[in-house]
Amino acid sequence: MKIAVCIKQVVTREWQLRVNDQKTWIRDQDASFELNEPDAYALEEALRLKEKHGGEVIVCCAGPARATQVIREALARGADRAVHVEADALATADAATVAAALAAAIRTEEGQVDLVLTGLQSDDQGFGQVGVVLAETLGMPHATIIMEVQVDGSNLRVKRELEGGWFQWVGLPMPALLTIQSGINQLRYATLKGIMAAKKKEIRKVAAPAAAAGGTRVTSLYFPEKGKQTQVIAGGPAEAAKELVKRLREEARAL
Repeated sequence: MKIAVCIKQVVTREWQLRVNDQKTWIRDQDASFELNEPDAYALEEALRLKEKHGGEVIVCCAGPARATQVIREALARGADRAVHVEADALATADAATVAAALAAAIRTEEGQVDLVLTGLQSDDQGFGQVGVVLAETLGMPHATIIMEVQVDGSNLRVKRELEGGWFQWVGLPMPALLTIQSGINQLRYATLKGIMAAKKKEIRKVAAPAAAAGGTRVTSLYFPEKGKQTQVIAGGPAEAAKELVKRLREEARAL
């Protein structure tokens, strides 16, 4: 089984965010970066499927040169090799642009990719769209918010997480694409042996598609302003309580 796992490099959660001078993105020149956490769960699931069914795990990443950091980390955790679509513009690109770049990388693979795994969403933009747009671009059936994966020959049976504590089992043929929910498994970490082995593993460079202009443009980015306001609700206890519940529901949207 050939499994492609799409990963992304994002700013670490502990880093103090600052907006750049153009107010179009964060100032990331002096930021620290890490592997997108939902993608780490997708990688772990791919490694477990490989251990159970055989095959290889290929890491696919679309991003600037610095994204090599998380690619090496994925290789150290057990991935066999990697494909890197390198372009500075991909660091802030929209879902359609990133999906087009990843699709171009996957199409350069010799032979058919049986399964493509992505994290449910990214920790920075969080749109949750790259996986489904990528599936449409590749012409693959897909399922989202996956909590369990079962392989039966050339078919999959997957467990989807729904709202309200409900789950849904879905069957689909391979090749297919799945977006993996965080918490599906227990993450492994790179060992010293894995880190040393990763230095010798292949990272194949692929040029970004020329037409990857994207359809979304950020015009302004800012931090929400914090403010305090006190309101006194007049009337008796019953009337005041009723008015308070109304305001919490309709204005504060806390209920």
